Amino acid sequence: MPHNQETSRNSETAAPLVWEKVTLEGHIIDSLLLPKVLDLILSMGGAFEFDEVEIGKKQEDDSRALINVGAPDADTLSEILQQIAQHGAQVYDQSDCQLESVDKEGVLPENFYATTNLATEIRVEEQWIPVTRQEMDCGIRFHTDSGLAECIPMSDVHVGDQIVVGHQGIRILPEQRPRGGNPDVFQFMNSTVSSEKPKHVTVKEIAQAMRKAKSGDGKILVVAGPAVVHTGSREHLSYLIREGFVDVLFAGNALATHDIEQSFFNTSLGISMEHGGSIEEGHEHHLRTINRIRRAGSIQAAVDSGLLTDGIMYECIKRPIPYLLAGSIRDDGPLPDVVTDALEAQRKMRELVQGVSFALMIATTLHSIAVGNLLPASVKVVCIDINPATVTKLADRGTFQTVGLVTDVEPFLRILRQDLEE
Repeated sequence: MPHNQETSRNSETAAPLVWEKVTLEGHIIDSLLLPKVLDLILSMGGAFEFDEVEIGKKQEDDSRALINVGAPDADTLSEILQQIAQHGAQVYDQSDCQLESVDKEGVLPENFYATTNLATEIRVEEQWIPVTRQEMDCGIRFHTDSGLAECIPMSDVHVGDQIVVGHQGIRILPEQRPRGGNPDVFQFMNSTVSSEKPKHVTVKEIAQAMRKAKSGDGKILVVAGPAVVHTGSREHLSYLIREGFVDVLFAGNALATHDIEQSFFNTSLGISMEHGGSIEEGHEHHLRTINRIRRAGSIQAAVDSGLLTDGIMYECIKRPIPYLLAGSIRDDGPLPDVVTDALEAQRKMRELVQGVSFALMIATTLHSIAVGNLLPASVKVVCIDINPATVTKLADRGTFQTVGLVTDVEPFLRILRQDLEE
């Protein structure tokens, strides 16, 4: 029977609905995918009725639902199908995806399919092809010569590129709750961000995830703001890099500048790292730091010459690990290593996040949101900030897999280091 009799196909008084049949498969009960899909249908003004439902009898068994989705008009139905696709609902009668050529450099076709950060496949010649370089808010480019598909930002498309348009022939594979005896280490943190969480337990789980990544299960990305230096946490992050718990570092001009400032003057923003008071002419220290590195030519050159002998950037050079310093309009200098072209910084970041399985974002709102938008949903993201709004903004802008810990930077990094040293 229809869920809502007043809007069913059998109703004599209600306006007729436009219907489409979808399937939902996997661990859709315990992962709450089925109720999410049904709730979305109703909240968007649609209706549903079940054709078939098969519930897995064992823990490892998949479940399957065949659902008729109705809406008052074709546009509303299209919007509903687009939203529930993000939870794995697929149109039952699939056809190949539609492709359209780019006719202007840097401009996607009008009806391009906008990607999510969830694993996606497209159907070409009745075959499902996985989309690589998964990222939200991009188009999908299909290479007719190689048969490969990839996410592509609009700024990087070229005339003649084949781009997926519409919503036909596309399926999204949602993240589902892990099965078996080894649950995901982040299941304990699946509630909303809170300052009330037991921090020591949380940090131990983060340390466990970092050990797992270090042992070969992907790469670890750290996105860090200058508060790491301001709060006296520089040596803790330096330790993580030195001991192989960081594979890639993203930051801005400020983190690198104040890190090197501490090496040269033992200050950060002119404040003494020994007694916490201001230093005479200390407000000039970051400018003099930038000037010295610019004279040396680069951070690498400063390390090679013996000018720079410790700190976060020193450890990046000595290990070595790749780093990306993305510039902003307010930067002093900047340091010669800073990428000042925003689009070029995005491109370099996209290359460096390939293979990342764990991202640790520490006290940097804008960089965290920017990097979060580049990561697929399969990457575990932990956001550490004294301000709960930072992790909330990450989730609001689509990085829904983010879990947050509300705390100051120094105690978090200190406890994390202790756990990793055990």
